[in-house]
Amino acid sequence: MGVSEMKRFFYSLYAVMFSIFRILPLKRNKITFLSPHNENFNDSLGAVMDEVIMRDEFIIVKMSSKLGIDKSSVKALISSVAEAIRFFTVDAYHLATSKYIFLNDNFMPMAKLNFRAEVVITQLWHAEGVFKKFGLHIEQPQEIRALERACSSKLSYVVCSSEEVADIYAEAFDVSRDKVLPLGAPRTDKFYKKINEKRLRDDFDRQYPECKGKKLVLYAPTFRENTSDDATILNSFDINAFNERFPDSKLLIRLHPQVHTADAEIDGAVNLSEYDDVQRLMRIADVLITDYSSICMDFALLDKPVYFYAFDLEKYNADRSFYFDYESYVPGPVARDFQTLLNLMYTDMSQTYEKRRYSFVAKNFGTPDGKASERVVDRIIYNKEI
Repeated sequence: MGVSEMKRFFYSLYAVMFSIFRILPLKRNKITFLSPHNENFNDSLGAVMDEVIMRDEFIIVKMSSKLGIDKSSVKALISSVAEAIRFFTVDAYHLATSKYIFLNDNFMPMAKLNFRAEVVITQLWHAEGVFKKFGLHIEQPQEIRALERACSSKLSYVVCSSEEVADIYAEAFDVSRDKVLPLGAPRTDKFYKKINEKRLRDDFDRQYPECKGKKLVLYAPTFRENTSDDATILNSFDINAFNERFPDSKLLIRLHPQVHTADAEIDGAVNLSEYDDVQRLMRIADVLITDYSSICMDFALLDKPVYFYAFDLEKYNADRSFYFDYESYVPGPVARDFQTLLNLMYTDMSQTYEKRRYSFVAKNFGTPDGKASERVVDRIIYNKEI
């Protein structure tokens, strides 16, 4: 699927507005944090923003391009129209007058924007390490690929989580290797901060009293490239069979925001698809079940057991391939059918994957220390050698 005529019009309109505001002076102490899809800023972008705020020297602008006209009510319609107007005016002004820009995804209007030479644009990306192919490594319509290349041409830097994955990031974003900075994954810094996990769990139990006293098993699958396949995710997971096999556990289900069945009725489990603090879930969940989601990165980093339920591996691999052989790369046992998944979990097979978890973390994170955000700010804004 290519770019619609309406999107082409919006990109051109945004470029016009940007060009008008570009006439104004550049503010060298202004930093715009642009999140095209994640309005919660609970990833590396938000982590770097928090670090900058702590320095207390800059004007901070938060910007999200997740737009849409909401016709559910008059109030919602007015609000969404106002957001769209703001995007093309106020947001374009801030982007055109910021010395530093950080973003966590491709922002397609950027392809048509003409930034001043002294502007520093840094891609933090919304994932870390390498798992599924991304960027220019995936098949795309030529028009989309051209837009992505044009966006990448504006980048000053791309931050990645380890030295071992830097070459892949350079190719995926079509930038020279010297622009890729293996400074670590800022979003993981929270995992190294002291936190009262008992209080986190107690707060969670108060919110979801059915979980009290239970082992928490989180099922967090990703979306499918073909949206018609989304229904297979829940249809292939027998919640009743899981509950019968593990009566001392409570199943938590968090579907990806792009799963079109995320609002489906889920009986016998706690539906956390709207739970926005994924990192908090990582801290309190005891076990993770996933398929092809990069959420496995966090669990491996926390050295917690992960099980991979890959009931549609061949089809998924055909639609969205991996950098490495899936079954020999992931940091946990793989089940191709539901009964095998239950058996693997019952026999606690993940414990035998401890060594693979360590090598997985080393490849994707190097030697993480909880100071990635600090390194990013020091290197990119203060130009300190790391």
